[in-house]
Amino acid sequence: MKEKLRTYIDSICGELCGLADDIFDHPECGGEERYAVERLTKFLRDQDFTVETGIAGLPTAFRAIYQVGTGGPSIGLLCEYDALKGFGHGCGHHMQGPAVLGAAAALRRCLGEDTPAKIVVYGTPAEETSMGKTIMLREGYFRDIDLALMTHANPETNVDVKSLALRSYRVRFHGVSAHAAIKPEDGRSALDALMLACHGLECLREHVRDDVRMHYAIRETSPLSNVVPDFVEASFVIRSYSTDYIETLVPRLKKVLQGAAMMTETSCEIIEKSHLDSKVPSYILNDRIMENARAVDAPQLGAPREKTGSTDFGNVLHTLPGACVRIAFVPRGTSSHSQEYLDAGKSDAAHLAVRLAAQILALTSWDVIADEELLERVRVEFAENLATMG
Repeated sequence: MKEKLRTYIDSICGELCGLADDIFDHPECGGEERYAVERLTKFLRDQDFTVETGIAGLPTAFRAIYQVGTGGPSIGLLCEYDALKGFGHGCGHHMQGPAVLGAAAALRRCLGEDTPAKIVVYGTPAEETSMGKTIMLREGYFRDIDLALMTHANPETNVDVKSLALRSYRVRFHGVSAHAAIKPEDGRSALDALMLACHGLECLREHVRDDVRMHYAIRETSPLSNVVPDFVEASFVIRSYSTDYIETLVPRLKKVLQGAAMMTETSCEIIEKSHLDSKVPSYILNDRIMENARAVDAPQLGAPREKTGSTDFGNVLHTLPGACVRIAFVPRGTSSHSQEYLDAGKSDAAHLAVRLAAQILALTSWDVIADEELLERVRVEFAENLATMG
C-alpha cells in the first residue's frame, strides 16, 4: 500500500506543484484567502470530497470529507494558506495546501472498500493574524477527527516537541490632557501610566520561570512632546512553554497594568487579542513521521525542534493528538519570514518538498489506518502528556 500511495503522489506531482506556484503568485493575507480556497476546494471536489466552505463563521475556512465504510479512524489533514502582509509567502504556507491535498487524494485513490476510514481536510485561515484554528475550535470543529497532521516549510526535515503558549493583550490607558509647559498639574498622563507598566513588567522578569518571554510595544499616543497625553495604546505579550504556567502569569500582568493606572490616576482597558496554547507532543506520531521521512529520502534530516514560537496549531494539539512534519526546502539556518524563503518559494527544492510532504503525510496516515492499536497508543500517550505538561 505504501508504494501505491507514493506512486500516485508522483503521478500528480506536477499538478500539486503548479497549484503551489499559483497560490504563491496570488498571496492573500489572513481572512482574504479567497483565491487559494477556490483552487484548493476545486481540487478536492474533483477528487470526490464533500466540501463545505465558510465554516466557523470564517469565509475562507473549509472542511472536505471523503469516507470509506464506517467505523474506521478519522484522519485530519490541516493546511494553512495565508501570506504575510506586504511580504507574500515568506513562511511557505503556499506549499501546505497542495501537500495536504496530495496526501488526501492518494488515500482516496488507494484505500479499498474493505479498509474503513474517514479523510478530513481542514482549511485553516489566518494563522499569521487572527489565529483561525482557535476560532474553529471554539465553534466546535476538529472534534470529528481522531488526530491532526500538518506540514510546514523549514530549513530541516524534522518534527516539533514544544511550542510557546501565548497570551497577548491590547492595553489602553486613558488620562486627562493638558499643556505640558503651562498647566501640567492639570493633566493625568496616559504615557506615564504606560511607562510605569513597562517598568513593572521588567521587574517581573526576575521572578518568573526561565522559559517565559515577555514583550511590549507602543502602538498609539500623542506625537506632541508639549502635551500631557490623555491616551496611549500598547500591546503586551507573555509566553511560556507551559499553558498551565502562563495562566498563573495573566493575573500578575493585569496587576502590573492596573497598578500603573492607579499610580497615575488614569484608567486602564485590557483586551485579550490572542490565546494560544502550547503543543502537547505525540512522540509516537513524531517517530512514525521521521521513519517515513527517511523512507522517502527527505533532505536535511534534523533533530526534533525543542524550542519553537507560538502557533494556533498548539490549541488543536492541546485538544487532540497530532503532529507536524517540517520539510526542508532552504539551507540549514535560514530564517522564516525572510527574503530567502520568498526566493525559494517556486524553486525545485520547494517542488520536491511538496511531493515529499504529501508522501510523508499519506504514509503516516496509512500507518494509523492499518494499525488499530497504533491509534489507541497515540490516544493514551496524549492523555498522559496533557496531564503532565500543562
